[in-house]
Amino acid sequence: MARDAGQIAQEVVQHLATLNDADVEINLEIQAKIPEGVPDKTVRDVTENCRTLKFDTFEFEKE
Repeated sequence: MARDAGQIAQEVVQHLATLNDADVEINLEIQAKIPEGVPDKTVRDVTENCRTLKFDTFEFEKE
């Protein structure tokens, strides 16, 4: 994933960001489907990491 993100930054974002008055926004969405549910410890770990990384929104949903 890190390699792909770097490639996107270099081959796409860089070109857009150099344009006059460009306001480039990058969004990343992560979805995981875990049929048996997510253990509480994993929910706590992921939630804390999202806070530390300053994600705007993050949540776990039950289906």
